[in-house]
Amino acid sequence: MITVSDLPDTIPVFPLPGALMLPRARLPLHIFEPRYLAMVEDCMKTKTRLIGMIQPRETPGGEKRLQAIGCAGRLTGFSETEDGRYMITLSGMSRFRIREEVQGFTPYRRCLVDWSPFGRDLNREDEADPAFDRSAFLALLGRYLTTLNLSTDWDSLKEAETELLINSLSMLCPFSPEDKQALLEAPSLSTRRETLVTLIEFALRGGASDEVMQ
Repeated sequence: MITVSDLPDTIPVFPLPGALMLPRARLPLHIFEPRYLAMVEDCMKTKTRLIGMIQPRETPGGEKRLQAIGCAGRLTGFSETEDGRYMITLSGMSRFRIREEVQGFTPYRRCLVDWSPFGRDLNREDEADPAFDRSAFLALLGRYLTTLNLSTDWDSLKEAETELLINSLSMLCPFSPEDKQALLEAPSLSTRRETLVTLIEFALRGGASDEVMQ
């Protein structure tokens, strides 16, 4: 089993608004900017093949910074298009807290990170949510998807493991970057589900985000 001590102190980070990575979930990405093509190529040369997904944020003074907490994924899928773009898949490993940004000669950003607050993210077993009411949750989700004119595979949702269901919807629903950050920072699956329900209820009351599905 991988432990915190097995993870590198410094990782490349990919600031992408609205793109949420969660432990034990998968995130497909389309890479085309030269600096991130270089990041993927360098990542594949490392033992851990980790890339940190993180939300950028802008200060009141207009300075572009990074959120304090992100989530790293292991590069587990890779293909290249004829015109040189990369299609990759990251498998979520663990959240991290940024200690400081590392200055260097790479065209992409790198950070010194602390994994210790999120040691249980590395557990291979799905996290439980004992209070989860699937029927009530799916009913709420149905109303939400109807307002967005979206359809889904209800049979798959009814059968999906609880963690996969909650995390997948947290990643895919069109919430703001700030809301995605709140879902990322939820300390447990139960609190993530509660946050997700709150966001859906808020959207149903007319506060829906203008962003599109990833």
